[in-house]
Amino acid sequence: MKRDGSEETSTAVMQKTPIILSKPPAERSKQPPTPTAPAAPPAPAPLEKPIVLMKPREEGKGPAATANASTPEGTAPPPPAAPAPPKGEKEGQRPTQPVYQIQNRGMGTAAPAAMDPVVGQAKLLPPERMKHSIKLVDDQMNWCDSAIEYLLDQTDVLVVGVLGLQGTGKSMVMSLLSANTPEEDQRAYVFRAQSAEMKERGGNQTSGIDFFITQERIVFLDTQPILSPSILDHLINNDRKLPPEYSLPHTYVEMQSLQIAAFLFTVCHVVIVVQDWFTDLSLYRFLQTAEMVKPSTPSPSHESSSSSGSDEGTEYYPHLVFLQNKARREDFCPRKLRQMHLMIDQLMAHSHLRYKGTLSMLQCNVFPGLPPDFLDSEVNLFLMPFMDSEAESETPPRAGPSSSPLFSLLPGYRGHPSFQSLVSKLRSQVMSMARPQLSHTILTEKNWFHYAARIWDGVKKSSALAEYSRLLA
Repeated sequence: MKRDGSEETSTAVMQKTPIILSKPPAERSKQPPTPTAPAAPPAPAPLEKPIVLMKPREEGKGPAATANASTPEGTAPPPPAAPAPPKGEKEGQRPTQPVYQIQNRGMGTAAPAAMDPVVGQAKLLPPERMKHSIKLVDDQMNWCDSAIEYLLDQTDVLVVGVLGLQGTGKSMVMSLLSANTPEEDQRAYVFRAQSAEMKERGGNQTSGIDFFITQERIVFLDTQPILSPSILDHLINNDRKLPPEYSLPHTYVEMQSLQIAAFLFTVCHVVIVVQDWFTDLSLYRFLQTAEMVKPSTPSPSHESSSSSGSDEGTEYYPHLVFLQNKARREDFCPRKLRQMHLMIDQLMAHSHLRYKGTLSMLQCNVFPGLPPDFLDSEVNLFLMPFMDSEAESETPPRAGPSSSPLFSLLPGYRGHPSFQSLVSKLRSQVMSMARPQLSHTILTEKNWFHYAARIWDGVKKSSALAEYSRLLA
């Protein structure tokens, strides 16, 4: 019975449609003997009807007319308009705008499914792994573009730079933090350490800036030694050999060092300052000068504020970590540790660099017996002892034969954890540091490369550095 009801409704609908378009009843009566053949001639007649139906819509001119026609009539006009022509005619009307849009969307979603599998697998492949460092800035202070081949279009990147005097172990520290272990041969390090021949000549192994990126998307920048007139005089007074390139005027040598330091303060999240003895006051004066000539952070808008206080609020400054390399056993004494933190805090009191609050030796269980509030003002200071291969003369002796047999089997007292353990703790703390935005926008790895290239070009053309070198001359 339900079927009969539906048939009645369908017939009712069919009856309504011929009543609206029942102009040619005489023509149907004139052609009774040929019911099948005239299927072709009536085709043009219904084609004229949809044209007549479409014309009033066009005469309405605009969506307002169609909206007005649909709103008052409600649901009554749409159903008769659709079944008015035969099914074949209705299909002819389907290539209108709504049907075309649906098909277009379907084709758009089907396109990625039909992607070449080779291309899809290439996108999923990990980036090429670097085996050694490459030049970012060569020895002539020129920018190099080869590093962009190892960068991706992703924003989760950490940039770590290093500064330090000659022979303090900058390249060794960066190699251990990036890809190597203390057990490996130093000749296989990603950043080449100073060779014995180079030490005899008094030269430095690294010139310019070297680049290396890990699979964890951490960029490491190793730099040439920083030198200033006061540092050069200090080295000469302590009978340290100087390489031939440092026979140039002191102003030129310091300009190169300031350019590199100002560049790192602008494009790095973390800058590690390595020193092998505590402490050189000229090093802190150099850091303050580099901070003074550092390029300003690009503003998000072209409008420049007149007040200097607002500029300082938007200015970017990196995390600064002081690494005391080749530390001796007495340097790990709590009393000496407190003195070192207090002195660094006083020397950097007027600096905007983030030199405190982001790294702690007390929290990583290096000094398990000291409470967390042992240091009144804890700065980002980390102590690193001699490597085992370099500290044979300082290896504490074992207990003598006259002592207990049990204690004779134990190693001597070192006063600090092992070198491997401290390297692991330093690496975990550096890699877990916050990664603030270097500019007003979030940078991908490739964006960072172009941003760094623009900063380096600005540093070389800096009027502040030019004025500073003129005053020194």
